[in-house]
Amino acid sequence: MATPKIHEDQKIIDGLLHNSPLVIKSIYDRYAPKVVNFIKQNSGNESDAQDIIQEVLIMIYNQAKFKNLKLTCPFDAYFFLLCKRKWFNELKKSSLKEVTISEEIVSTDESTSKHAFETELEEEQQHLFDLMFERLGNACKELLKMTFKISSMEKVAENLGVSYAYARKKKSLCIGELTKMIQTSKEFKQLK
Repeated sequence: MATPKIHEDQKIIDGLLHNSPLVIKSIYDRYAPKVVNFIKQNSGNESDAQDIIQEVLIMIYNQAKFKNLKLTCPFDAYFFLLCKRKWFNELKKSSLKEVTISEEIVSTDESTSKHAFETELEEEQQHLFDLMFERLGNACKELLKMTFKISSMEKVAENLGVSYAYARKKKSLCIGELTKMIQTSKEFKQLK
């Protein structure tokens, strides 16, 4: 299978990654009005739309920074689809609002949908990881945080004042506990 061609709009992702004021202004000028209009037509207001736009920009930034996002579709379609999905998820969560869905026809291809789905799924997975990580005991959190920063377990053990064998065993137990917490959570079952 051929490698997908990187879309020329990758420059927007790169600009966002480098916090370019021109790119960020361009996103708000060119793409945000469509999102604001869509959310207003679907049980939301200007403030809701601004929140969704901000959250999606952070999601895209994180994908670019940590997952090396390479855009193979137009930014407009990708951004709009992410905002749309995020808004519908918000409406589902707060079923207090009466939902009137006004579907706006948007040209999306398989690549756009795939990018949006992967971005959204990874964001949800990261949120679940963060949530369960906070529920770990302090000793596990301290050990795992240290292993995220320091690649050598010998140095981690030295910093904690424990033996190398104990640090490795404890890390394994902490990861096991975290994994079990994630896999038995109701949020994990909803991700599937």
